[in-house]
Amino acid sequence: MATAPATSRNFAGSRGLTPEERKVIFASSLGTVFEWYDFYLYGSLAAIIAKQFFAGTDPQTGFIFALLAFAAGFIVRPFGALVFGRLGDMIGRKYTFLVTIVIMGSSTFIVGLLPSYASIGIAAPVILIALRILQGLALGGEYGGAATYVAEHAPDDKRGAFTAWIQTTATMGLFLSLLVILGTRTAIGEAAFADWGWRVPFLVSVFLLAVSVWIRLSMSESPAFAKMKAEGKTSKAPLTEAFAQWKNAKIVILALVGLTAGQAVVWYTGQFYALFFLTQTLKVDGPTANILIAASLLLGTPFFIIFGSLSDKIGRKMIIMAGCLIAALTYFPIFSGLTHFANPALERALKNAPVVVVADPASCHFQFNLTGQKKFTSSCDIAKQFLAASSVNYTNETAPAGSVAKIKIGDKELPAFDAKLTADKLNFDADSKKQEGEFKKQAGDAIKAAGYPAKAEPIPLGSSNWWMILGLLFILVLYVTMVYGPIAAMLVEMFPTRIRYTSMSLPYHIGNGWFGGLLPTTAFALVAFKGDIYYGLWYPIIIALMTFVVGMLFVKETKDNDIYAAD
Repeated sequence: MATAPATSRNFAGSRGLTPEERKVIFASSLGTVFEWYDFYLYGSLAAIIAKQFFAGTDPQTGFIFALLAFAAGFIVRPFGALVFGRLGDMIGRKYTFLVTIVIMGSSTFIVGLLPSYASIGIAAPVILIALRILQGLALGGEYGGAATYVAEHAPDDKRGAFTAWIQTTATMGLFLSLLVILGTRTAIGEAAFADWGWRVPFLVSVFLLAVSVWIRLSMSESPAFAKMKAEGKTSKAPLTEAFAQWKNAKIVILALVGLTAGQAVVWYTGQFYALFFLTQTLKVDGPTANILIAASLLLGTPFFIIFGSLSDKIGRKMIIMAGCLIAALTYFPIFSGLTHFANPALERALKNAPVVVVADPASCHFQFNLTGQKKFTSSCDIAKQFLAASSVNYTNETAPAGSVAKIKIGDKELPAFDAKLTADKLNFDADSKKQEGEFKKQAGDAIKAAGYPAKAEPIPLGSSNWWMILGLLFILVLYVTMVYGPIAAMLVEMFPTRIRYTSMSLPYHIGNGWFGGLLPTTAFALVAFKGDIYYGLWYPIIIALMTFVVGMLFVKETKDNDIYAAD
């Protein structure tokens, strides 16, 4: 794209924000906060939703289906980017992302009213999954619209600062959802919350929706799109122009591989995977982990604006690349530090009580389970599943072909078992269930005797360990702000006005919906494969390093690009 002459746009340098600019930023950011709030509610309440809507299966399978329904929202995001991106480039930014928020908010509100499996049977999970797909489609269209709308209103020298407010919204939405859930739980108690109180956060979203719609209805179309439409230069086929013409398609590919893929894994590692690691691996109690994550988000959120503003001065690319590189180089020591301060007993056990899995390598599989419908039933897989879920590191030792896997814990040897499935292929049969229970009890007693704790000791609020954990989590969030703060402005600046909404939305949502959304599943599979609680970190490290290399070599700086060019 061409570089804009200095006189092409007003420069905000010494003046403050105008009332109209404040309204644009506030309306776009507020609506997106609410959309992310809606989206995260489901993930936070997946265990309760499994009991309410997937009661026709056993608890474990029900939870898997609930997570699958959550994942559906991520998987369809790129399709939402295509649908709403095309509309945004053809009919306008304002009305398109007004539609997305209505779809998102309405779907969330209906979840709060939806009868459970006990009331309407199989229709309950079917409707729930349909609503999740609608949410994902809407979110796929929302971000591109909000970022494009704000960027096209921003002065040239403050585009990074303006769009950085959009970048705070995912974190603020997550924070708001945690706050409402914790507040409701505290107010009515756990029993009432599990019974009916979980619906309250979903129902509250209707008020957030009403405020967002009211504000967005009063907004005007972006000046760049309005000018292009008045001149009759809008695209008649945005998808064809964006992806079928190589001059633009190659930029879409670079935006994905050289920017958003690395940004996504850093973002998910710093917020979602950190929470997963605290609760599932280190066995920290949920309320403590949520408070620590929420506090780190609160401390880190201003840095979205700081790095967005800094990118207006020194450029977007170097900040994003630095975030990817520093994150990749420091993830292992940071997560080791989390173990040291959050669960020192586990750290000692990992060091002093080595565990060995003795198995036929042919019976050991890479347990990547995207859909939740695949069962890993060999004795090796069952043994490794148990150890990975128990946060136990292990090494592998080769056994004769066809033999049943064994776990060596100190001087004890425990044989696993080969499971058989029922007709639905989702559950173990009765005999396998019995063997599973016996195996888990014996193995659980053995690892407990070896010093592996069932859960972390309480971490008192304000204790030295509490502050150290918060400090490490804050560093992870700081990396998030480096890669995420400037990226909206950079994506907007990479593409011409006539196909901007479509072009920037797709790489963003493939990066965040697929590369980022697959992080927990991939990380668990890597941990079970290798027998190392930190091995899952290789996924974000490799993706972040890939983005660093591609970005440094092939992605150009964009801060001086003319975003008002139609082609």
